[in-house]
Amino acid sequence: MKKLMILSAAMCVAMAFTSCKSSESAYKKAYEKAKAQELSGYTAPETSTESSDAPVVAPVETQPVTETRVVDNYDNEAVRREDVSVVKGSGLKTYSVVVGSFSVKANADGLQQRLLSAGYDAQIAYNSGNNMYRVVASTYDSKASAVQSRNQLRSQYADAWLLSK
Repeated sequence: MKKLMILSAAMCVAMAFTSCKSSESAYKKAYEKAKAQELSGYTAPETSTESSDAPVVAPVETQPVTETRVVDNYDNEAVRREDVSVVKGSGLKTYSVVVGSFSVKANADGLQQRLLSAGYDAQIAYNSGNNMYRVVASTYDSKASAVQSRNQLRSQYADAWLLSK
C-alpha cells in the first residue's frame, strides 16, 4: 500500500512538471513582430483578433515655455483665526506673525525679551480658549507684509505662523 502511494505521488509530480507549457515562444513571437514593425517604420495601430490586456501608452510631448510670470498670491496663505487679548505690547493689527506658543507666561516673557533685543516689536497675546500665550514677533495691516515677515522669521523660528484677529 505504501509503495502504491509513493508511486502515485511520483506520477502526479511528473504529470505536473510535464504539463507546464513555456510561454517563451509567445515572447519570441512578440519580439520578432516588434522588430519587424520597427524596421519597416510601421506606426499605424494593428487590428488583431487576439485580445490584448496591455494598456496603450501615448508618448510624452513637452511644450516649450514661452512666458514665465511670478505671481505673489498671498490670498492662499493659511491664517489661523483666534480670539486673543494683548497681555504685553502696544496692540495687534489685523495680521500678526506668531513665533511661539506657551502655556507658561514666564516662557513667553523670555522669548519676547529675546525678540525685543533682536529689534522686533514683540508682544504677548493670551488665548483664553486654549490657555496659551502667543508670542507675536510683528504685526501688520496687510496680509502680504505679514507673509513676507513670516517667511523671513522662519529661518530662525521654523514654526512661525500667521494669526488674524
